[in-house]
This record gives sequence, C-alpha cells and structure tokens, in this order.
Amino acid sequence: MLAGVVALGGAGVAGGLLVAALALPAVGGAGILTRDATHDFFEVPTMLRELPLPERTRLLDKNGKQFAQFYLQNRQSVSIDKISPLMLKAIVAIEDARFYEHAGLDIKGTIRALITNARARSIQQGGSSLTQQLVKNILLQNARSEGERSQARAPSIRRKIQELRYAMGLERKYTKDQILVRYLNITYFGGGAFGVQAAAKRFFGTSAADLTLAQAATLAGAVRTPYFTDPALGAEHQKRLLERRDLVLERMGKLGMVPQARADAARAEPLALNLRPEPGGCSESRYPFFCLYVQKEIAANPAFGRTRAERERRLYRDGLTIRTSLDPVAQRAAERAIAAYVHPKDNEVAAEAMVEPGTGRIRALAASKKYGINPGDSNNGPSTTYNLPADVAHGGGLGFQAGSTFKVFTLATALAKGWRFDQGFDTPGGFEPSSGYEDCAGHKVNSPGTVIYNASGEGKGGPYSLATGTWQSVNIFYMMLEREVGLCDVVRTARSLGVARADGKPLKEVPTFTLGVNEMDPVTVASAFATFGARGRFCHPMAISEIVEHDGRHTTVAPSCRQAIEQEVADAVNWVLSGVFTRGTMRGQGIGRDAGGKTGTNNGYTSAWFAGYTPDLAAAVSLGDIRGAYKHPLTGVEIGGQSYGNIQGATLPGPIWVKSMEEALRDVPAKSFSSPDMQRFGGGSTPGLKPEDQAVPARPGSPEDGAPGHEPGAPDEWWGQGRDPGERGRGDRLNRHWHRPAADHWWYPFDEWPYEDRPSGW
Repeated sequence: MLAGVVALGGAGVAGGLLVAALALPAVGGAGILTRDATHDFFEVPTMLRELPLPERTRLLDKNGKQFAQFYLQNRQSVSIDKISPLMLKAIVAIEDARFYEHAGLDIKGTIRALITNARARSIQQGGSSLTQQLVKNILLQNARSEGERSQARAPSIRRKIQELRYAMGLERKYTKDQILVRYLNITYFGGGAFGVQAAAKRFFGTSAADLTLAQAATLAGAVRTPYFTDPALGAEHQKRLLERRDLVLERMGKLGMVPQARADAARAEPLALNLRPEPGGCSESRYPFFCLYVQKEIAANPAFGRTRAERERRLYRDGLTIRTSLDPVAQRAAERAIAAYVHPKDNEVAAEAMVEPGTGRIRALAASKKYGINPGDSNNGPSTTYNLPADVAHGGGLGFQAGSTFKVFTLATALAKGWRFDQGFDTPGGFEPSSGYEDCAGHKVNSPGTVIYNASGEGKGGPYSLATGTWQSVNIFYMMLEREVGLCDVVRTARSLGVARADGKPLKEVPTFTLGVNEMDPVTVASAFATFGARGRFCHPMAISEIVEHDGRHTTVAPSCRQAIEQEVADAVNWVLSGVFTRGTMRGQGIGRDAGGKTGTNNGYTSAWFAGYTPDLAAAVSLGDIRGAYKHPLTGVEIGGQSYGNIQGATLPGPIWVKSMEEALRDVPAKSFSSPDMQRFGGGSTPGLKPEDQAVPARPGSPEDGAPGHEPGAPDEWWGQGRDPGERGRGDRLNRHWHRPAADHWWYPFDEWPYEDRPSGW
C-alpha cells in the first residue's frame, strides 16, 4: 500500500522509505532497514553550514540611480517585514500547513500528503516540511560541483535522514518566522528569479511587500515545479501556473487563512502577469561602456580582493551596492554629441571620455557603436564588445595614435624649464631627427633618413614661437623643441600625467613621441589633460566612489591625486592652449567659457583626436576606423551621412567635443583659468617672428583685447615685445643651421590647419 502511494504520489522514493522506516514495526527486511536508518539518524551531524546567499550587485550613478547589475542568481534578500503577510500564509498553506506546529518533521502531514497526492495522481500537498526544503536548498547552494549537487538531490534514506537531522538543528537555531523568511529568500520561483523579492518583480513588476492575494498565491504555486510553471516559457506554462495558483487559493480558504469568499474572488481574477526582465551584465545596461569599465576595474584591482576569483565572487555573489562617478547629464551629452556626427552603422567609430579635474572621477564614457554580441541590423550595423573609450585593461581595444595631442607634454616640459611664450625657432621646411634624441635608458634613438614635414608640405618652414607653434600645431617646431628640452624629460612629463599605452605595453620613446605615435584611449588622454584644468594636480581616473556591502558596511573610495607639475606651469599651459580656440586649429569653435585644448591628426589621416578641458571638466574624443586605422584611413569617407575628403582633429572630434561640453556644462557656473605669471613666461624672442605675430594674451570672448584682467595699451613688456636680449632665457641658444632634407621622405602626424587657411602674415 505505502509503496503504491509513493509511486503514485511522486513525493520521491526516499521520502516514502523514510516514512516507512519511522512508522512501520521492525519486521523482517523492514526491521533491518529501520535499524540501519536509526543508526544513521544518530550518526549524522545536526549543524548545517550556511553560506551567504548569492545576491545581485547593483551599479548606481552619482545620483544613486541604478544603471546595471551583476548576479549569478537574481536575488535580493528581504526581511520578513518586507514580505506581504499574504505571501507568508500562501507558502505555508501549499507547502507545510502544520509548519507552526511541528519541530522540523511532520510525520502526520507527510503521510497525509502522500495519500492525497496518490489519490489526485498529482502533487496537491508538499511531502517535506518547509524546514526540510530549506535544508535541501542550502545543501544545493553550498555544493561546489555537479557531484555535490547530485548528492544533495539523491533519493536515498541516508540523504533524507541527514536532511531531517539538519532540519531539527535549524528548528533549534531559529524561530519559525526566521526559517520561513530564509526559505522565501533562497527558493527558486522560475523565470530566473531566486527569492520572493526577485520573483515579485519578475512576475508582476511589484515588491514582495505589495503582493496581492492572487499574486502571492501565484508565487507560492510556482515553488513546487518552477520550471514546469515558468511563465516566461509560453502559454502552456502559464496555464499550469494558473492551475497551481487556484489550488493555493483553495487551500488557503479551506485552512481558514483567508475568508472563502475572498479566496473565490481571487480565483476569478486573471493571472495578470507583468513579466519584467531583470537583465544582468553590461550588454543590457543603459550605459554599457561605463558598466564594463567598472566590471573590469573590480576584476583586476587588488584593492577589491586578493585574487581575481575572489574579486569576481564579490561582484557576482556578494550583493554589493557600488556607487559610481557616472554623471547622467554628462553621459547623455557625450552620447548625443557623438550621435549627431557619427552613426552606429559607420565603420568609423567615435569614442569620448569625460573626466573631472582635481578628482579623476570619470563622468561619462560613450561611443558611436552599440555594445553587445549581436550582429547588428541594417540601421545600426554591427555592434562591438570592446570598451572603445577605455584601455585594454578595462575591456578596450588597442587604441589609436594620439597625434598632436601629445605636443602638450613637450609644451609643459619647455615651460617648466624656463621657456617663454614668444621664444622659439626659425624652422626649416623639413626636419631630419638624426641627432640629439635619447630615451630614458640613455640610448640614442635618432632616426637619420626620416624626414618630418608640416601639414603645409615641403619647404613651408618659418619662424614659430612656443605659442604660435602650438596654435598652428607645427610638427617641425615641436620636433626641434622636444630635442632641445630632452626627449626623456618629455616622456617623464607624460608619465607624470598618467600617460600609458592603451595596450599596456611600454611607451615608444622615439623622436616622434611628441607627434603622438603611441596608441592611446580617451580615458587616459582626458585624465592627462584634466591635470591642466586642476592646475597641475593629476588624479588617477576612477569610476567607483563608494561600495556598500550587503551587511551595510560602507567603504568610500577617495581620489588618488598628486601635484604632477607646478601650478604656475599649468597656468601657462592653459594660457597657450586657450589660444587654440581663438588663434589656432579650433579657431571659432569655443564653448563660451575658459577652455584649453589640442587637436590631433595622424600621419596619413589614420585617426583624429581632440582633447580639451575647463576647470570643471575634461574630455577627449577619438575617431578611427574600427576595421583597422592603417588599412582604412580617414580619407574619402562618409561619416554620419556626410562626405569628407579627409578627417582632421578639428573636422569631427573637435565639434563633438564642443557640443558635448556645452551640454554637459550648461548648468555649471563657469570658472576661469588663473592668469599666467607673465614675469616668468611672458616675452621671449624668436628669430624672424614679426611683432604682430607674437603671443598676445587674449581675454575670453575678445581675442584682440589683450590678457585676462588687462586692458589694451599695457606696456610692451606685458605683450612680450621689446624685451632686452638678456631676458630671452634660452632663446639666444636656439639658432641653428639646418640641412635640407633628402629627397626620400615620409609624412608624420599633421598639424591640422591647412596652410592656405591661415591668417595673412602667419
């Protein structure tokens, strides 16, 4: 009789044998079975190891709004006061009606369930107590291999006895309510939802606390066969779920847990599902590139754990709340600016990073491509799985050569060594870096036979100063300046501002370092330029501001900053780079407030950049072909629906930067740069440089008026004119004789301003 009940009821052979062992007299074989079971019962330990449940980790923007989450199991544990009392009643009614009466094993209830299920030829009542089910879930959760998981499910007497002993141990350790809430937090409801809170959101778009009677009964009905009744799998599964819900409501009415009339009214309601997906990972995030940066930062940074496995466990299992530095205003500004100029379907990709000067907090990461592993469609083209604004360590690619943006490091080095704004060279039409270059290991790295030209072409030399050579981005001038101040010192300046190659390899310390031959990523470049906006204070880029553990412990992540260059030198750099918007390659493209920046266009138009900053925000924009910059240069291209003969730094990256910065800073009061020390940096002398072409400081909005805070008509010394030769500093040592370049030559990064567009006299 009992065997038949077990077979028909489907409660499991193990459950039936355990009941037989405990309920039948010790006769014949049954007696042997009972004696063995009794021995096992007293040998199995009662203390069950309870590991923390896997919880979902949430990423929040700087305002506290969630934009991504990670999990192994979609779970958000809640306390009993955050669960609807109707849910508590519903789960007890269908799974263990005598839960508050027994001590972990309900023999009477188990036998009754077996008989009821056998008669109905379906599962009408649970055979194991809720405490026993909790034990089984804990054992499955603790399993470290498939073998251990199989052992936790094994239909054996010993397993059931072990389960019972553990259940009795839990009954002594916890109150009934504590056991019940643990069960509701650990159990699987279907649809990828673990725990009642995740299930309430997944099935109905509500919280566990706000579940109605019909909704609570639906979730309680799903527990027994979560895959069989998974509503996400179609109409047939939803039909089974509805039947289970009605069964729960019937049980609640019969047990007097709710008035029968109320239970009947709930049964008349439709299932009324409101399935809400709970996407995990970065591909489903609203801001996938920022999400990926955070994910890679945690996985790689020893500050978040001793090993990579430990760090990944924290991210996917520990239920962290991670507040990031992401500013949704800046993020939207970057996304809109890029979308206005570059389409997702274009092979050319634009990427932008925004960083806050003085803290290093990354405020936005955006790119023109959609992130994900899907092949794309006709409107958006193929997506990408690379974190285009970031370096390889943060999921990015190999980057693009940074071009003339690197001239800023030579500029800062020269100013730190005493150079003045009007100090410079009479440059030749071509330049061969055949002598005078040493890397930081003391090796000569000259490149005889290589000839560098300006964008204007062969024979277009002339006098340039520190200021005018920067504004016009003159390659030959900067090659000569780098040799004069020392290649290694320029490299050291760059490193002090956090410059490192996107691929993680050592920087190429070659004569063309100042022309940007190293492949970079926007985060690194933006962080370096942010240093000048912070008056020489470099801060390592950071995306995480605070971590809150599942138990409520807070860890604040402070900025990591240092004074990389003198404040006065940074002020002087800011003055020079401000002129890029008034007299340089970005002439006429300012943002209505103090800003400095530098264009960058690479040899053969392989890529283009713009990097710039204000005291409040810095940003860098890169543009190149995702299929390969060298094979697919930016010439004769159609980007964003527009045709271009070629792309320079001021063609697309510059306008993207302007549009994004204007929107990102729209509600931020404008701050001004500190005026440079003209006693230290003003004046100087460049052979052949006309007085009208010397560096005249420009007041924002009025380039012709003069220096910030000074009116026109100030003494000549302020403008850097008429100084005594003895005040030239190093300028009197810079006149050299140059040899004409050989016939064979090749082009290196351009200076972005076509010669024919320059103002007369330049």
